[in-house]
Amino acid sequence: MKPSEIRQILAERGIRLSRGMGQNFLHDPHQLDRIVSAAELTPDSRVLEIGPGLGPLTRRLLAAAGTVRAVEKDAELAAYLRETLVETPGFELVEADARKEVCGEGKDWTDWVMVSNLPYSVASPLLVDLVLSLQGPRRMVVTVQHEVACRLTAEPGTRDYGILTLLVQLRYQARLLFSISHTCFWPPPDVQSACVRMDRREVEPLPPALAPVYVRLVKIAFSQRRKMMRKLLKAGWPETAIDRAYETAGLDRDVRAERVGREQFIAMTQVLAEGRKPAA
Repeated sequence: MKPSEIRQILAERGIRLSRGMGQNFLHDPHQLDRIVSAAELTPDSRVLEIGPGLGPLTRRLLAAAGTVRAVEKDAELAAYLRETLVETPGFELVEADARKEVCGEGKDWTDWVMVSNLPYSVASPLLVDLVLSLQGPRRMVVTVQHEVACRLTAEPGTRDYGILTLLVQLRYQARLLFSISHTCFWPPPDVQSACVRMDRREVEPLPPALAPVYVRLVKIAFSQRRKMMRKLLKAGWPETAIDRAYETAGLDRDVRAERVGREQFIAMTQVLAEGRKPAA
């Protein structure tokens, strides 16, 4: 689908795109093919797509997979998809807010693959919702802002390493696959994008009951990046518990959160879960 075709469809149907919703349509056929290839789909695959827009990625997914469930919030775009794809075998359209539809209670995506050019406005919170769920997709291949991609895949000690990194990487292994120029979208966004692949870890790194403790630990630890993590953690746990956690994780007393790896945060979580600070 060329930019001229996109403009024509939008003009004919009187559809006005919203910057607030992050509506930038990826149209470059080479990049679309690379995304589908990265997902490693089979005719039996069940695919979840968020924000299909006019459907250029959707059509490629339908050619590679058995089922594609597309979730589109924009009523006018959903109407276009119904008219053009409703009779395509395997296509399912859900007109709804993605975070409510995908991350709602009782949603189980464990056997699904998510492949999406994610709307910029919901990318980070949606991914966090999914990765913290026990029923998240087995694999996710997503296009996001390059800045977000760097944060998803960051290593300890780097500028991009932080809360988003650690929440996503708790249950998923993330890789930045390739960058995508803003010229591959219509309308062209002001930022570059990148494709990231996230595979669910085969072994659950923490008992599910401890995940909230891990989340709390990470958020407190990065609440003030320039401060030593130990000082920040005193707001949540007694010093004796913090001492044990540091010893278990092999950390220096003056370490900052950006230097602490995922495995060390997991080790700390297992200790701190036993020693919460009494309520004042």
